Amino acid sequence: MEHLPSIRRSLQMLVLISLFVTAYFAKDLILPILLGFLLALTLSPVSRGLYRIGVPHVVSAFVLVLATALVIMSIVVLSAGTVALWSDEIPQMGTEIKQKLSGVSEAVENMRSASEEVEKIGNGGVEDPKEVVVRQPGLLDTAMDTVSTTGASLAVILILALFLLSSGEMFYLKLVQSMPTMTGKKRALQTVYDVEKRVSRYLLTIASINAGLGICVGLYLTALGLPSAYIWGIAAFMLNFLPYIGGFGGVLLVAGFSIVTFDSLGYALLAPLGYLMLTMIEGQIVTPWLVGRRLEMNTVAVFLTVVFWGWLWGIAGALVAVPFLVVFKVICENFEPLHTIGHFLSAEQVKPEDSREQQRAGLASE
Repeated sequence: MEHLPSIRRSLQMLVLISLFVTAYFAKDLILPILLGFLLALTLSPVSRGLYRIGVPHVVSAFVLVLATALVIMSIVVLSAGTVALWSDEIPQMGTEIKQKLSGVSEAVENMRSASEEVEKIGNGGVEDPKEVVVRQPGLLDTAMDTVSTTGASLAVILILALFLLSSGEMFYLKLVQSMPTMTGKKRALQTVYDVEKRVSRYLLTIASINAGLGICVGLYLTALGLPSAYIWGIAAFMLNFLPYIGGFGGVLLVAGFSIVTFDSLGYALLAPLGYLMLTMIEGQIVTPWLVGRRLEMNTVAVFLTVVFWGWLWGIAGALVAVPFLVVFKVICENFEPLHTIGHFLSAEQVKPEDSREQQRAGLASE
C-alpha cells in the first residue's frame, strides 16, 4: 500500500504522455474540432445577447457562422491573386535581394568558403560521399493537397461551431446533469461559464487589436508607397495571433519585399522599422491595457506554450497555444488543488507580505 501514490503518479504520467502522442498523430482530426469549440466560445456571448432580444439560437448561429465564413472568403479572394503572383516572382526577388545586399553576401560567402576549407583539411582531403536526393512532389500537387485539406478543416470548424451555437444552453445542462453532487454541479457550471466568458473576451479583444494593427500597418505601408500594402495589413492581422514569432516574421517579410521594391536601401528599411514600432506599441501598451491584468499571462509560460504547441502541431499549434493556455488557467483557478499552477500562469506579482503569510501558514501546518 505504501507504493500506491507512486504507482498512481506513474500512471498519470503515462496517461499524459499518451495524450500528447495521440494529439501528435491525430492532429488532422483533433485540431479542427478544437478550433470549432474555440470559435463557438468566441461567438457565444454575441449569440446569447441576440437571444435576449428575441433572436432564436438557430438563427443567430446561422448568421454568425455565415458572417465568419464571408469574412474568411473575403480575405482569401482579396489576397489570393497577389500572393499567387508573388509566389511566381520569389526566385527573382531572391536574386534582387542578393544584389542589393551584395556586401553582406560576400562576407557570408567568404566565411562559408573558409569553413569548407577547414572541413576538407579535417577530412584529410577525402571527398564527401555523394548524397541521394529524393524528388519531392511538384508545387501544384502540394498546393492542391494544402487547399483541399484546409478547405475540409474549415468546413468542419464552421459546421461544428454552428451546431454548438444552435444548441444554446444544452451543453451546459448536460454537463450539470452529469455531476453526481450539487457542489460538483455548481463548480462545473461556474467553471464553464468562466471559461466561456474569459476566453471569448480574450479572443474577441485580441482579434479586434490585431485588426487595428493590420489597418495601421496597411495605412503606413501605403503612405510609404509599398505596392499592395493591404496584403501586408492582412498578413499583420493574421501573424499577430502568433505571440512573439508572428511580429518578428512579419518584420522580416516586409523587409525583404521593401528591399526589392525600393531603390534606396535606407528608404526600404523604413517599412520594417515602422512595422516593428507598431507591433511594439501594440504589444507593450495597447494589449496590456485592453486585455486587463486578470487575463495577462506569465510571459515565460506563454513562450514555452507557443514553442511546445508549435513543435507539436506547427503553425496551427502556435496559433491555438495561447487560447488553450487561457482555458487551462481558468480551470486551474476554479479548482483548489490546481491553484498553484494557475498562480504560476498568471502575470500578477506576489506581494512580499503575501509571501510571508504563505510561509507562516506553511510552517504552522507543519
